[in-house]
Amino acid sequence: MKFRLPLTTLMMGVALVASPAIAKKKEPVTPAPVALPTFVDPDPTHDPDNVLNLDLSDGGRVVIRLMPAWAPHHVERIESLAKQGFYNGQIFHRVIDGFMAQTGDPTGTGQGGSDLPDLKAEFNSMPHLRGTVSMARTNDPDSANSQFFIVFYPRFALDRKYTVFGRVISGMEYVDKIQRGEPPEHPTKIVQASLASQQLPPPDFAAMQAASTPITADQLSNSKSN
Repeated sequence: MKFRLPLTTLMMGVALVASPAIAKKKEPVTPAPVALPTFVDPDPTHDPDNVLNLDLSDGGRVVIRLMPAWAPHHVERIESLAKQGFYNGQIFHRVIDGFMAQTGDPTGTGQGGSDLPDLKAEFNSMPHLRGTVSMARTNDPDSANSQFFIVFYPRFALDRKYTVFGRVISGMEYVDKIQRGEPPEHPTKIVQASLASQQLPPPDFAAMQAASTPITADQLSNSKSN
């Protein structure tokens, strides 16, 4: 995440009839806060343009409901990069047990991003609950670009300091399996990131897992004897 853990009323006197009118000074009007929708639709077939699928190397698909009503420009950025295939092959480079898993850096160091300009912050009232998806940034509030993180457990200290733009609606068990570390010794990868509206099938997870399973000493001995 590039974490670098950071009405007074004017009283006017009554004017004399013969005196010139005194113009009242207008107080600045603070707009009432806009109530954001809190319902997160769990059905990925609804509004598939705003559903992000992350197929992970740990063997499953994580489905994220993107919420333009919360952070329209951040959602637009994530969707644009996903359509480009930007996230394909990227690792979760910063994964802290009991906290969050962060990805979205093509360099895998936490210092990189896309070629697109950084985004203005869209901090909102949505809490950092388990499964919340939020944008990473530096100490500069307006420095979010492509990196994002998924929260393992509630972290309300992050509220209104990082832009929440979505929530996991299925596959949280695969998020829990993401390899820990900064960076992990054997990092979990995003094999494929896509929008549900693209209708891309998930990869063959069984074949992927078989290919990544280490050969045991007994298996090696048996292969040699045969």
